[in-house]
Amino acid sequence: MDTLPADQIEALRERIRRAGKRATGSRLAALSCLTLAGSPLSHGEVMERLEPQGWDRASIFRVLNDLADAKLLRRLDLGDHLWRFELLADEPSGHTEDEHAHFMCVGCGEVQCLPELSIVLPKSAQVPRALREDAVQVRVLGRCDACA
Repeated sequence: MDTLPADQIEALRERIRRAGKRATGSRLAALSCLTLAGSPLSHGEVMERLEPQGWDRASIFRVLNDLADAKLLRRLDLGDHLWRFELLADEPSGHTEDEHAHFMCVGCGEVQCLPELSIVLPKSAQVPRALREDAVQVRVLGRCDACA
């Protein structure tokens, strides 16, 4: 498995501490895995990468949820009832900084971030206030190049 350079590991260690958590090996392993992936991963996908290093499923599941509660990760449900975890930006400037659409292949289930895709709702749009004010998850479904 690929590993992050020492300076990036130290940056992750510092992020964990700023979130009020201890920088344990399992937390660093989970954050490193998601950093290297660059896209949301399910618990099973994280374990495919971490199990060879000796991490157990239950511990990593608890760590992923703990890091999501600490606002270091986002939990995503893209409609297939499978939680995926995504690394959040280190220091977002606003509450929508990390919000972006995701593409999910209906063939293989691969998920990709679509940070350039945006939907703008004009203030005059006749939509529920919560849709205008709260975070909204946009999911694009289709077939990836490999499944097309």
